[in-house]
Amino acid sequence: MLDTIISIGDTLKEIRETKGFHLQEVADKTSINYTSLSRIETGKRLPTKIQVQSLAEFYSYSENDLIRQLISDKIIYEVQNEDLGLEGFHLAEQKLKYGLNLFNDYKNQEKFQLQSRRYIGNKAKLTDWIMEIIESETEGNGTFIDIFSGTSIVAKSAMEKYKTIILNDILYSNNITYQAFYGTLKWNSSKLVELANEYNTLNPKSIRENYFSKNFGGKFYEKEISKQIGFIRQDIEKKKQNNELNSREYAILLTSLIYTIDRLANTVGHFDAYIKKPITKRPLNFRLIETSDFKGAKIYQEDANELARNIKGDIAYIDPPYNSRQYSRFYHIYENLVQWKKPKLYGVALKPEPENMSKYCTVEAKDTFKDLVENLDVKYLAVSYNNTYKSKSKSSANKIKYEEIVEILQNIGETKIFEQSHTFFNTGKTEFNDHKEFLFLTKKYDK
Repeated sequence: MLDTIISIGDTLKEIRETKGFHLQEVADKTSINYTSLSRIETGKRLPTKIQVQSLAEFYSYSENDLIRQLISDKIIYEVQNEDLGLEGFHLAEQKLKYGLNLFNDYKNQEKFQLQSRRYIGNKAKLTDWIMEIIESETEGNGTFIDIFSGTSIVAKSAMEKYKTIILNDILYSNNITYQAFYGTLKWNSSKLVELANEYNTLNPKSIRENYFSKNFGGKFYEKEISKQIGFIRQDIEKKKQNNELNSREYAILLTSLIYTIDRLANTVGHFDAYIKKPITKRPLNFRLIETSDFKGAKIYQEDANELARNIKGDIAYIDPPYNSRQYSRFYHIYENLVQWKKPKLYGVALKPEPENMSKYCTVEAKDTFKDLVENLDVKYLAVSYNNTYKSKSKSSANKIKYEEIVEILQNIGETKIFEQSHTFFNTGKTEFNDHKEFLFLTKKYDK
């Protein structure tokens, strides 16, 4: 077997000399010009595929081996004659390894939709039902308030009817998502497509350990993926500090990163714990989000009860956390990733010091809810609620009972109750029989 490191010209010359042929004899028998054969053997030009096939037949030599040689020489030729040749070679290597579909432009590429992200209490499957009730039971199309926006799936649906949508959530990771999807600042799609391609072709073996990989690698994320995540996050921050990204582009990249890594997480959908099993190695496949053209979004990151005293609208949709599970703790990795303060982490789940803790997850929930609905300056309230208060798990048990919700709402307005069967998120510790989602629709009394 000939040394596969040598060039195809060297290989062809060695074959010819081993078999005892003169160059002119080969030219005569293969109808390949003598000068061309000489230039091929000396490396001054590459043969064509047809010429290689003809020579393989004449020499009774493996055509496949010679074709492989030809292809490798073509790649080397291109790499040597381009300033970015090595980067291009690595890009080709990544494409072959992972089958990546890199972006050509923003319009004609697959993008993450708003509902793609996993999120506890996500109303994606209930949104149509919620909005149908709201539209049939209320009047006005001015301002819709989604004061615990979460994924903002309900707010997005409300954009089809209302002129102004107020979105609010205390989490940093949710707030950056709203800025990305609904911000009004112009952004350069070509620039972000180029960055997405760059992130997709990172070689994790050439990336140093970083804050993210040291803490979460091999636990919440596969080790090499975690190095890429940390590198990308730091690069986004550096470009923002260097004024290479405006605030909308910054938000879009961060949100795209969250959506990209969501399904790569070694979890059941949140970060309260990770699965203690070997993590399957998969490519990053960084993709951008599908932004919205809605121009009437007003975005806040405030305590809902404090914000309620400073806004007004036609209707407020209310879907607070009802049990003891704090969302800031469930999604601590995304909070950490967005803020990028690189705090000290604690415990098996590697959580930072608590922040943005909600009273709705405590014994103060009932009084806090009462204060909220009484101080919202709106004509209507639409309140989502589920019957997990029947749960055998203390962490799943609602802090406000169904009867308490009804009493509070009936004291401030005429209230109708709608219900829908619904499959609820379950970690396996709780039995849910006939689980239902309720929507309370209250028309507030005139003051």
